[in-house]
Amino acid sequence: MPQSAATPRLLRRVNAQAVLAFIRGTDVATGTELMARTGLTRASVIAVCEDLIRRGWIRELDTPRGDPAPATGSARKGRPARRFELNHGAGYVLGIDIGAATTTAAVADLRGTVVGRSSGSFRAADIPAEERIAVVDLACRQALAAACTDPARVLAAGAGIAAPVDRDGNVLVTQHFWGLFDVGLRLALKDLHGWTVLLENDANLAALGERWRGSGAGVDDLVVLLAGERLGAGVMESGRLLHGRAGAAGEMGYLDMVEGVGSSDGIASLARQWSAAGGGPQAGGTASARRVFEDAAAGDPAALEILDRISERMARVIASIASLINPEQVVIGGAVAESAGILLPGITSRLPRFTATPPRVTVSPLGDAIVTMGAIRHALDYVEENALELALPARR
Repeated sequence: MPQSAATPRLLRRVNAQAVLAFIRGTDVATGTELMARTGLTRASVIAVCEDLIRRGWIRELDTPRGDPAPATGSARKGRPARRFELNHGAGYVLGIDIGAATTTAAVADLRGTVVGRSSGSFRAADIPAEERIAVVDLACRQALAAACTDPARVLAAGAGIAAPVDRDGNVLVTQHFWGLFDVGLRLALKDLHGWTVLLENDANLAALGERWRGSGAGVDDLVVLLAGERLGAGVMESGRLLHGRAGAAGEMGYLDMVEGVGSSDGIASLARQWSAAGGGPQAGGTASARRVFEDAAAGDPAALEILDRISERMARVIASIASLINPEQVVIGGAVAESAGILLPGITSRLPRFTATPPRVTVSPLGDAIVTMGAIRHALDYVEENALELALPARR
């Protein structure tokens, strides 16, 4: 009885998701196009669109003169095509990237266009939970101010952290570093602003962002490696994220046991370590790693040797992933991606030595925005899935 009673609601929800997803991806959609893309009848399409108009999600446009709909019968000949567009400013979503040292918040409209951004820094990695929440909250409010909107217009917030997160949004705290991110962010931002916060692992969100708007667009079997200080992987199989029992799918601790690798240190970390060991630039942090890439581009033999070592090591890392998961594509992402393109020939040429199933390897064009972009996509997915249950905020 409960199942049959819920069926019409479920159908309305599924139909609304399908219509919203298509309209979000195009400037203007006609009823005929919606029928073709969703498989719904004309009556169903019009009913869904009129419901979404009443709720404020879409708008109907005036039909330009001389733009009749295709003739489908004598009764319809010459009838103007009904045209719809997304009301992309009806509400906003937040994408939040929370690292150990910094946090970035981005505000996007319902098309996923970023309209405001702000960052903040934590004074230390092990600050109290209240202080970490306060820094994140300030970054969010500043991003909203930059977007000329306010917290009441946020429909959902996606947040990525550098720790495993299970399907229910619980942080795995079996390691001290992961525990630093278990600060009760979801409840805190709910209490402060009423927001629904969708907590996820940062590499998982990077995979969502890359598949949405990066070099992995549309690829169903995809791995994204966040490769800066430490390696972490977001894994998509058949178009869905893999979490594992406790959210630790894609964690790279096993690299300690891989011959020729030995740790999960990332590209920036290795460049800095090996440069320092060889007496190279030691400006500290990202600066020295960037200098290694700059020196290599200028032909410096020591820097070129370091990049050759990194290429060999990354080829072994990617081969281990290929042997376990067999993705179509592996993407190197994060802030280091801007420089990592120079590593691709060395990585690609070595892969057949280590695996019988070498994937295509690319670098992400999203740079250090890859996690916030995935967080935005995660929040938009939630909004579309729950459009019939969400009340859009009234315009001020």
